[in-house]
Amino acid sequence: MSTSAPTREHEPPPAAASSTPPKRGRLGNRLTTTRAVPMVPAFLLLIAFMLGPIVYSVYLAFTDKAIRGKGAEDAEFVGFQNFTDAFTDGDFWNSVILTLIFTVVSAVIGQNIMGMLLALLLERAHRVISSVVTAIVIAAWILPEVVAGYLLYTFFSPEGSLNAIITAIGLPPQQLLFSAPIIAVSFANIWRGTAFSMLVYSAALSSVPGDVYESASLDGAGPVRRFVSVTLPLMRPAIATNLMLTTLQTLSVFGLIFIMTGGGPSRQSQTLPLYMYEQAFSYGQLGYGTAVALLLLLIGAVASLVYLRLLPEEDKR
Repeated sequence: MSTSAPTREHEPPPAAASSTPPKRGRLGNRLTTTRAVPMVPAFLLLIAFMLGPIVYSVYLAFTDKAIRGKGAEDAEFVGFQNFTDAFTDGDFWNSVILTLIFTVVSAVIGQNIMGMLLALLLERAHRVISSVVTAIVIAAWILPEVVAGYLLYTFFSPEGSLNAIITAIGLPPQQLLFSAPIIAVSFANIWRGTAFSMLVYSAALSSVPGDVYESASLDGAGPVRRFVSVTLPLMRPAIATNLMLTTLQTLSVFGLIFIMTGGGPSRQSQTLPLYMYEQAFSYGQLGYGTAVALLLLLIGAVASLVYLRLLPEEDKR
C-alpha cells in the first residue's frame, strides 16, 4: 500500500525581518516627549537661575551700572568703555600679575607637585600610615574657606606658630603677611588644596598596570626612569585634567586671601577676584566690576584651552 505525502497548500513566504530600526522618539529611544514633560520645570529653573544671571552679567559689563550715583538710577550703555578703563588701569594689571603668580605658585607648581609626591608616597606606605595621612590632608581640604583663612592667618602672624618654630631653631622671626603676602597666601592655598591633587593622582596611579613596571624593571629601568618613562606618560590625561581644574579653582579664590590679607598691604596680594570685589562693592561700580569678572573668565578659558592641548587625541573624543 503506497502512501503519498500530504500535499501542502501554497503558503505565502514568511515576511522578511524588517531591517529598518525601530522608530525613535523625537528625544531618543527612551526619552520621549511625554517623559520629558516633567523635566520642563527643572529646565526653566536652570534658565532662570543660571543662564539668566550670565546674560545679565554680560549686559552689565557694557553699562555704567552702579550701586550709588547716576548709574544706580539710570544705567547707560557705554560699549567697551569698562574694558578700556581696565586695560589702562595700573591697579588692574597689578592684579593680573599677582593672579598669575598666585595661580602658578600655588596651583600649577605647589598643589600638583605636592599631590604627586603624596600619592607616590602613600602608594608604598603602610595601610595605617596611608589612612592617617590621607585623613589629615583631606581635613585641610574640607575646612570652610573662612575657617582655613583664620587658621593660616594666625599661623603666619608675628605671634603665630611659624615664628615660634623658626625662633626655636635660632632663626629670626618673619612677617610674611607684610613682607611677602602673595607668597604667604600661595602657601596657604597649597596647604588647603593639595588633597584634591593627591586624590586624582592616587586614582591614576592605581590604574597603572603592574606588569608594565615589571617589564620596565626587567629592561633595567630604575625607579626614576620608571617614573619618567612609564608613570608620567600613562598619567598624562590625569595630569592635564588636574592642572585645568586646580587652575580654574585657584583663579577664583577669594575668601582665603580676603581673610588673610584683604588684598594688602598696599595691594601686594590683591588678585583679580579681590580687585573685582573692590570695584563693584567698595566703589559701587557694578558695570566695571562685572567687566573685570568677564576678563577673569576669559583668562580661565584660555588656560583651559592650553591644558586641553596637553591631552592625547584619544582622550579628547
